[in-house]
Amino acid sequence: MTGGAGWVAGDVRGRALLSRRLGADGARRLAASPSLATAVATLAAGPYGRTVHTRQQLAEVEYAVGAAALWHLRVLAGWQPRAGAEIVRQLAGWFELANVVEHTRELAGLPAGPRYTLGRLTTAWSRLMATGTGTELREVLATTSWDDPGAATPAAVAASMELSWAARVAAAVPEARAWAEGGAALVIARTRFAMFEELPEPVAVRANVLLGPAATASTWEDYVDGLHTDARWPFAGSTGPDDLWHAELGWWARVERDAAALLSAPRAGRGPVVGIVAYLALDAWRARAALQVAARGGQPEEAFDAFA
Repeated sequence: MTGGAGWVAGDVRGRALLSRRLGADGARRLAASPSLATAVATLAAGPYGRTVHTRQQLAEVEYAVGAAALWHLRVLAGWQPRAGAEIVRQLAGWFELANVVEHTRELAGLPAGPRYTLGRLTTAWSRLMATGTGTELREVLATTSWDDPGAATPAAVAASMELSWAARVAAAVPEARAWAEGGAALVIARTRFAMFEELPEPVAVRANVLLGPAATASTWEDYVDGLHTDARWPFAGSTGPDDLWHAELGWWARVERDAAALLSAPRAGRGPVVGIVAYLALDAWRARAALQVAARGGQPEEAFDAFA
């Protein structure tokens, strides 16, 4: 199905997916669970039951939440006309990024988690997963739209791929440009000022192009002040790396507001598709945050409001 009818059909089915979310209230209740086991049992009986099962440990259930969200995105893409499916594929790039970072860890002899099944949302995973050394991985990355990470360490690969993903989204999905650039700026800030990792030269060059000429500045203040407008907004009110968690919460809050506006469009089309993807990602993030709280013994529902 193509054209207007395809957008309408995809919109109807995509909005139906949103009825399967945990939601802010559900996340609050999940966070108030007295134990991780209780929280997992709740999730297993709800919208994440396709992949979440009782007796899963925290890392396993966090992966399962991501896998369920990815499945919903694959379903959503399958309902869209070609242009809509491409929007979903671009926005779902995080899952391939996560796969490659875990593969990088495995090649480096570090503990690594499971990989997501990407289906038609992949860009280059089949080639990347076949690499057997860090050097080979870097060489293959350089031939793809993920670009050269400059080094084969997990931190370098993650930072590089975040920038490449953000640049692609900003170009292909202008509705999400501010999310992409603001999110990439947060990742680079965490890499440099919280993890104290220097950016390899190819990554630093791309950071300066995408985020602003001060993306490699040596101080927090110079870094934030030198960011482009679409990259600087998450840092409003932030005074240093200790505020990164607050900036990240603000990023998600804007994504939610923008998604609501996109979904209020009177006609089916690009905007609502972007909004649906954002809401599905937000719900998975909330579920994971609630699980982490429950794993520490839970807390009153109102105490989770800062996260939900």
